Amino acid sequence: MAKTKRTIIYVSPQGKFWAVKKEGAKRPTRVFLNKANAIKEGKIVARKQEPSQLKIQKKDDTFQTEYTYGKDPYPPKGKGQLFYQSSPHILLR
Repeated sequence: MAKTKRTIIYVSPQGKFWAVKKEGAKRPTRVFLNKANAIKEGKIVARKQEPSQLKIQKKDDTFQTEYTYGKDPYPPKGKGQLFYQSSPHILLR
C-alpha cells in the first residue's frame, strides 16, 4: 500500500516580513509583518491539509519548531512510537 504524502508548510523570513508557503510553491500563501501572525496562519493552513507538517524557521534559516497534523505517513522508527498532537509539548505513547 502506498503511503499518503504529507503536505509541508513553511513559516520563514522573507526580508522584513514572514511568509507562509507550501513546499514546492513558487509564491507564498500569505505574507505577514510579524512571525506570530504567520505561525497562526501556518497552523490553520496545515490543519486544513492533513496529513501535514508545519516547519517554522528562525531568521538565521535554522528550524525552530515542527508540528505534525493528522496521521503521520512517515513515523519515526524505534521501539515505541510517539504520537504528537497539536502541541509539541504533549506526547502520547
